[in-house]
Amino acid sequence: MALVKLNSRGTENIGGRRNLIINGAMQVAQRGTVTNAAGKYGGADRYQFAAAGGADATLSQDTDVPTGQGFSSSQKVDVTTAGNMSGSGHYAMIRQKIEGQNLQHLLYGTTSAKKLTLQFWVKSPKTGTHIVELYHGDVNYFNSQTYTIASANTWQKVILTFDGYQTTALDNDNGIGIQVAWWLAASATYNSGSFSSNTWHNDATKRAVGQVNVFDNASNNFYFTGVQLEVGDTASDFEHR
Repeated sequence: MALVKLNSRGTENIGGRRNLIINGAMQVAQRGTVTNAAGKYGGADRYQFAAAGGADATLSQDTDVPTGQGFSSSQKVDVTTAGNMSGSGHYAMIRQKIEGQNLQHLLYGTTSAKKLTLQFWVKSPKTGTHIVELYHGDVNYFNSQTYTIASANTWQKVILTFDGYQTTALDNDNGIGIQVAWWLAASATYNSGSFSSNTWHNDATKRAVGQVNVFDNASNNFYFTGVQLEVGDTASDFEHR
């Protein structure tokens, strides 16, 4: 049984750690740089690049980080092949999967399902609307929220709180419990519905409404670091480990 205790900010520590994300500071990169990365893990451990429609990238651990935040590494997504987002089912994203057996304390499937707060630093080549999404892997439901990049190629911090899913529990196994996905491009298959922020649904067209196309040019680079996902509606200081 995982040890659950409250830290000084009133949020939960699980087994001595509150961050549900592994390698949020991008410190570990055992695979090193990975080219032709579609469908692969590369750069910082635990992060997978997924794409359809010809989009491709190189994943690497990088030293470009936000100043004065205590981070020394970031995950770099270097666009190497621009993607065609006019076709059906075309997309690009980078994601981390969290096993359901590590998430039982979230009480999904009950009226006590807990909120989760996600924070991260991001540097995008594109201004405008970006989407980050939680995915419930046992029932194929999604919860998306937007964040807006105000200045291209500039580090900014994002904090978002997601409601818990009350209808179906997370399986207690090593399958995907929750996946956190940063959308980088999306065709109409995922970008044509009516957007409902912080709402669990199973309508693919609502997943990435308004997402800018980070993969429209092979010179684009997308960076992120300082990823923390924790129980509650408050973002605590990043848990450097």
